[in-house]
Amino acid sequence: MKLENKIAIVTGSSSGIGKAIAEKFIREGAKVVFSDVNEIDNVLFKKCDVSKSNEVNDLINFCLEKFGGLDIMVNNAGIGTLADITTLTDEEWQKVIGINLSGVFYGARAASKVMKEGGSIINMSSILGSVGFANAVAYCAAKGGVDQITKAGALDLSKKGIRINSIAPGFIKTNMTKGLQEDEAYSSFINMMTPMGRMGDVEDIANAAVYLASSDSKYTTGTTLYVDGGYRAQ
Repeated sequence: MKLENKIAIVTGSSSGIGKAIAEKFIREGAKVVFSDVNEIDNVLFKKCDVSKSNEVNDLINFCLEKFGGLDIMVNNAGIGTLADITTLTDEEWQKVIGINLSGVFYGARAASKVMKEGGSIINMSSILGSVGFANAVAYCAAKGGVDQITKAGALDLSKKGIRINSIAPGFIKTNMTKGLQEDEAYSSFINMMTPMGRMGDVEDIANAAVYLASSDSKYTTGTTLYVDGGYRAQ
């Protein structure tokens, strides 16, 4: 098992990509704290709104109290909103930036303070952090910022022996993309735009997270790993 005896936190892990990552980590031998704003049963869980730094700090302290350390931090919590630049409200902008960008910073900052050498921070970015997409200006801005947090953070944390990387999924089958999947025209468009001709599965992202969390990636930091079916190769 690649993560035997490792201690991990995964935010946004009540469903979708976050849940798949947390469950995959457990199968690989890790002890995992699940975290989300939506509570879940039958796992070690701590409720946390990542847009609030005090709640993120409480989450880290909860993990330390339960397990005595932290080896892997996955800043996965995120939301989307559909509005173009002329109609996006202040409230919608601030909510997306607060969760998708500030939440990643708060998680990386808090985790890096308690991690020892060999720690791994994984931030959830997106292909939309490097390419534009209509009606997603806040989401694109936040994910672009996540990539920059990853790069700058790697320079700050390498001297401590802590790695920080991002995963940038393409279009993945989750509740967030359910509307796209159910819209036949939009679904066909996405499949056409993706060289591999289909949307990805959450397990594809979980596998990438295991790689970045494990010693297999011990010389990898400050990078964004694209898991997108070839979308950005065009």
